Amino acid sequence: MDINREYRTIKEVVGPLMVVDHVQDVKFDELVEIEEHGGDRRLGRVLEVNGDKAVVQLFESAQGLRVSDSKVRFEGHSIELGVSRDMLGRVFDGMGNPIDGGPAIIPERLMDINGAPLNPVARAYPDEFIQTGISAIDGLNTLVRGQKLPVFSGSGLPHAQLAAQIARQAKVLDDNSEFAVVFAAIGITFEEADFFIRDFQKTGAIDRSVLFMNYANDPPVERISTPRIAITCAEYLAYELGMQVLVILTDITNYAEALREVSAARKEVPGRRGYPGYLYTDLATLYERAGRIRGKKGSITQIPILTMPEDDKTHPIPDLTGYITEGQIILSRDLYRKGIVPPIDVLPSLSRLKDKGIGKGKTREDHSDTMNQLFAAYARGKEAKELSVVLGEAALSDIDKLYAKFADEFERRYVSQGFYTNRSIEETLKIGWELLSILPKSELKRVKEAYIEQYLPPAIADEYEEEQEQIDVEAEE
Repeated sequence: MDINREYRTIKEVVGPLMVVDHVQDVKFDELVEIEEHGGDRRLGRVLEVNGDKAVVQLFESAQGLRVSDSKVRFEGHSIELGVSRDMLGRVFDGMGNPIDGGPAIIPERLMDINGAPLNPVARAYPDEFIQTGISAIDGLNTLVRGQKLPVFSGSGLPHAQLAAQIARQAKVLDDNSEFAVVFAAIGITFEEADFFIRDFQKTGAIDRSVLFMNYANDPPVERISTPRIAITCAEYLAYELGMQVLVILTDITNYAEALREVSAARKEVPGRRGYPGYLYTDLATLYERAGRIRGKKGSITQIPILTMPEDDKTHPIPDLTGYITEGQIILSRDLYRKGIVPPIDVLPSLSRLKDKGIGKGKTREDHSDTMNQLFAAYARGKEAKELSVVLGEAALSDIDKLYAKFADEFERRYVSQGFYTNRSIEETLKIGWELLSILPKSELKRVKEAYIEQYLPPAIADEYEEEQEQIDVEAEE
């Protein structure tokens, strides 16, 4: 039988780290309890074991801790989360303790927050459409069940509102299974936390959600555990209860900063921009816990949100996140200045799995063609607008003027829908076709003729067709 040994051999405390001497049978990542002379208890975890020395990372400040009077107890297991169906509709702190004034959770089982290794062969390919109600995502950068799709934002951009909107509106079409949202806020302000909690309660989204709130004034070490606790809760809901779970993590930048802080306290050799060399591996331990498992009904879809320092997408955090995940949704400061919300920049955004989640039986047979045509038309429209800035509008050809008009209308009607408009995929595709009707039929080279006949609004199309014919006549003259 294991006996939890107590030690009074604390050698030193440096920042959030504590060194304990003469330890036996201590394992990496083991949970540690520090008991002070007055009976107060603090928690930590084993960060490193070297011979008979253990480096312990405290989950709270070491301020006021008297080394000589304190006892250290190694618990023999890593940090565990007590999980239950009753967690739905509740708000917890970053360590999984209720903070909404409700009763403590009676756990159905305890789960290791680091998760269990998953055999890659057991993974099922993500191929089912998730409707977020946001046209720029659903129509052009489609989210698929089991995918990990990050949002790259910048300081001051409305990623919090976008996260709340996705959490409110997201659903799997034509699926009878339950849908749940696990929301983890990492290192956010009280103001942001209040916004999320109020929004979820006001809209009723709280009933199918589990919220984990880690505040900016909480210790950095807690920040490292919060996303793992959230994903562990999601794994229970998905794989034990068969639910479709969407995990939203905001802000991953705060998580990486906490990693850097702990790495500096350990005096490790820094990597790019001072972040630890294992940042890639560490982020992968979070992101790779998304997906579907063969034979299991449930799934975990992840949307990590990060603010790019100085809007630089080559910064290590977005750079490494982009390597691991399956695409990215990029928010644009220029669009936000124009008053377009959500300010999603569709051209550099990408969902690598979108082709698997759209088409007949999933969204609609014309989805793929429409998407390609909208991308092409918007790209050309932006080029035309840039050209008109340099050379003046008079230098544009008539067709380029139509494309420039298309680009403006696309941003105004398709992308800018506000944070409280929930569009079905049919509405999104309908708006897409209405916008394509601005262009003459001869320009719709990426769409099958049959779809043009079926879906292109005739009245508007004919009007522009006549306009084009008039242009051709004038050109001949």
